[in-house]
Amino acid sequence: MTFNDLERRRIENAVNAFLDRKRPPPHVRAQLDFGFKWSGQSVELLEIRPLWNNPAVIREQPFAKATYVMKTGMWKIFCQRADLKWHTYQPAPEVKTMEEFLAIVEKDEYACFFG
Repeated sequence: MTFNDLERRRIENAVNAFLDRKRPPPHVRAQLDFGFKWSGQSVELLEIRPLWNNPAVIREQPFAKATYVMKTGMWKIFCQRADLKWHTYQPAPEVKTMEEFLAIVEKDEYACFFG
């Protein structure tokens, strides 16, 4: 089962508010920006930048993911490590709300999301 329109819009509003705080100034966004995408029951936060050797190619690299588990009503938190695989974020593997997930990513206490 997927999110209904109201739930999806609430989540998107929370993510957009987070992105508004984290995005670089407008004159830098052609070189580095942040965004998000849906992937089933998951929300992935993305770093968006041109390919270093071909600036015409724009690359989207996910760096944080929250997956909603209906059975528990919790969001599982994942970070992407150097092996480019998703790993459970061990300091806080689950949270109740999208806002809690975004607060953990923004704080980035263990430098797992923004380095």
